[in-house]
Amino acid sequence: MKVVVGMSGGVDSAVAALLAKRAGHDVVGLFMKNWEDDDSDEYCSTREDLIDAAAAADRIGIELEAVNFSAEYKERVFAEFLREYAAGRTPNPDVLCNAEIKFRAFLDHAMRLGAAKIATGHYARVEQRDGAFRLLRGKDASKDQSYFLHRLTQEQLSRVVFPVGDLNKSEVRRIALEAGLPNHAKKDSTGICFIGERPFREFLNRYLPRVPGPIVDDEGKRIGEHIGLAFYTIGQRKGIGIGGAGEPWYVAAKVLSSNTLVVVQGHDHPLLMKKTLTASDAAWVAGEPPAAPSAHTAKTRYRQADAPCTLSKVLESEIRVDFGAPQWAVTPGQSVVLYDNEVCLGGGVIT
Repeated sequence: MKVVVGMSGGVDSAVAALLAKRAGHDVVGLFMKNWEDDDSDEYCSTREDLIDAAAAADRIGIELEAVNFSAEYKERVFAEFLREYAAGRTPNPDVLCNAEIKFRAFLDHAMRLGAAKIATGHYARVEQRDGAFRLLRGKDASKDQSYFLHRLTQEQLSRVVFPVGDLNKSEVRRIALEAGLPNHAKKDSTGICFIGERPFREFLNRYLPRVPGPIVDDEGKRIGEHIGLAFYTIGQRKGIGIGGAGEPWYVAAKVLSSNTLVVVQGHDHPLLMKKTLTASDAAWVAGEPPAAPSAHTAKTRYRQADAPCTLSKVLESEIRVDFGAPQWAVTPGQSVVLYDNEVCLGGGVIT
């Protein structure tokens, strides 16, 4: 069948394209340009990534098309990213980018090209059972990306394959090396695509005004001044600007009504620990939520071990999750994602 593979210039998507071709499919590579504002910038690697994707496609023996989704990205992902930061939350643009760009704009474009399926280099798996599709974790637990894909729908899952989902990263690099792919040793990209490796605060400063206000401790005593609540996140330790003796300071809360930043001393301070959270804008891979109450595990951020929890309330698109043990630095704007063993169920945006 015809498979259009999203190729980013990295090794994972190159191997995804290679494996799709080896499986006998008619494969076309598609490079997505999602950001234009500072393409000549030292931190923006779009041009270099396109060259790497083209070199890999050439080696595999497939065509590569470049498509510009910058306008869609700006409208559907970046504008929402700025709105969330301005409201004092810490959004996860990768979750939004997957739902709106990679598995919507890209999927639509691929269908217009006559594709039966799209493929990406995500570490995740799709399983069809009883006429429904299930999103499973990637085999490589250290690389699993199902967290970022939890908002995908049944329709989207029915159209996608994840060729590297059953592999460990080391196997992906070995396959790339043996196939002579020029990007076999390319370093994994980190961070948010439109920010790259640049200093985050400096980037945000271009788009959001600085609104200074008081920094207070857990007793309400003023101990400093912040540069604007948008520039801090729950659990942050560096860049607060408070020194002194004793344990390090951490951001524990942001009070928008008084433009106040609350900080505490010590990693395990009670104000940093939460046993219950609520989330809105819930999305469920199966198309409907699990029954409540029900026992699951959940992550409140990507790089985190699963924690046992109870989905105790589902009200339209709002949910409440209760954890057996307190969770550190639960952050409004991030996603809580629920699992049943290997199966990713979905989740919501922490409020």
